[in-house]
Amino acid sequence: MSTFPNQTAPNNTSMAPTFLLVGMPGLSAVPSWWTIPLITIYLLSALGNGTILWVIALDPTLHRPMYFFLFLLSVSDVGLATALMPTLLGLAFAGVHAVPASACLLQMFFVHVFSVMESSVLLAMALDRALAICRPLHYPKLLTSDVVSKIGLAIAFRCLGLHLPLPFLLAHMPYCHPQVLTHSYCLHPDIVHLACPGAWSAVYSLFVVLSAMGLDPLLIFFSYGLIGRVLQGLGSSEDRWKAGQTCAAHLSAVLLFYVPMILLALIDRLRVPVPQPAHTLLSYVHFLLPPLINPILYSVKMKEIRERILKRLQPKKVACAQ
Repeated sequence: MSTFPNQTAPNNTSMAPTFLLVGMPGLSAVPSWWTIPLITIYLLSALGNGTILWVIALDPTLHRPMYFFLFLLSVSDVGLATALMPTLLGLAFAGVHAVPASACLLQMFFVHVFSVMESSVLLAMALDRALAICRPLHYPKLLTSDVVSKIGLAIAFRCLGLHLPLPFLLAHMPYCHPQVLTHSYCLHPDIVHLACPGAWSAVYSLFVVLSAMGLDPLLIFFSYGLIGRVLQGLGSSEDRWKAGQTCAAHLSAVLLFYVPMILLALIDRLRVPVPQPAHTLLSYVHFLLPPLINPILYSVKMKEIRERILKRLQPKKVACAQ
């Protein structure tokens, strides 16, 4: 188990000048060992998502709703992976467990902003697919450029509006428990659990979680229920297969993002006796795997993205002067 610097539990309330992070159990003796996979995962995530962003930004034929939402998904993936790296690399390189409250709350803000952004974009993509399959004739009129821009602004307002108050509220909460977090990065459910009973900021934190991470997966799976009903009514199995393939990458991204999150929530809420290494690893899977896998999913499953990437990577032929 990871060891922490000596710290006595407070007997009364405090304002949490520092928080203590939990590293990967069993690796505290050799912290530099897991820097290699961490840096590799981050660089591959940045490269994959950067390629998606580059291709969509430079190709006017991809300036359509589905690819606009994919662009936002890549932004959220890069942002989430980047927000996690400071404390992860600090633990891996030097075994630094103590994090000042200001730095911890700043990391918490960006981690949750980009997490909610990813959840919101996945919901918008589910709406896009549902309209394209259930209302194909009305799709161009329903998702115009103006509507898509407003959806993008709503996503930004939702992410910032929900989470901007949290760092200020948590910075002034009284803490009655030892300030030891259960992850290798700062998450607001972790911090709220350390607060004194009756701290009203915890109510707002619960509202933030339920309004985003609780509502979005329900609406996404409702959208897929509508899509499934339409697919059942299609005449041939070939038509169903072609229509279903347009949703394959998105559905994979949804499962990759939400399944580990739901498992973590159930483990914490039901107090399931899971070994700490398994709990920590599942947390890493939830936050680090989607930014790594999503670009691969969309490059493989979406023909237009794959062809544009290959076209951009091909060396340009220079005509010889006569």
